[in-house]
Amino acid sequence: MMFATTYKEIKFSTTAIFKEKGSKFISYIFPVYNQQEVKDKIKLVKTNEKGANHYCFAYVLFPDKSCKKSNDDGEPNSTAGLPILRAIETNDLTNTLIIVVRYFGGKKLGIPGLIKSYKTSALLAIDKSKIIIKNIKEIYKIIFDHNIINDIMKEIKRNNAVILSHEYNLKHQLKFTINLDEAKHLIEKLKIFKEVDVTYIKTI
Repeated sequence: MMFATTYKEIKFSTTAIFKEKGSKFISYIFPVYNQQEVKDKIKLVKTNEKGANHYCFAYVLFPDKSCKKSNDDGEPNSTAGLPILRAIETNDLTNTLIIVVRYFGGKKLGIPGLIKSYKTSALLAIDKSKIIIKNIKEIYKIIFDHNIINDIMKEIKRNNAVILSHEYNLKHQLKFTINLDEAKHLIEKLKIFKEVDVTYIKTI
């Protein structure tokens, strides 16, 4: 169960560069909303940075941050992907992918040096990208008779819901989105009408 009503994500993609003992770390940060987008961005970075030695990354998805993953891509275990993930978590971000590309400079950095370099690279990218706050929203579908459409529309407008689609074929079928902290009140109001069938779709 989610108790928060807002979440943080980045507004735009950007890059940052960090150098340590000859190695160059290029960090890419992207707003992403599903795993296919993650795969596409990783493929894009690998295409743009063909000569790199490592493509380490981490991401967090969804308003409740329920999907997290990190990858060391050949670096010693937990020295790259995990520090990147920790940087995302430290800033309380979601829907965020950070890829840190490393060009090896000939000198080994050791475990502490790798952890520091990957975390610093990730934080630099976050610092360059604007963080925004979004409301957690829920999507619902309602089906109802035509004779109560005016009452339904009044409740939707009064509770700041946004209509996504509206179809009419014997009965009205309407989809709307509403802020999480306002959803309960609206749904209770709609269920007062016996002719209304309310279905929860998803949280976004």
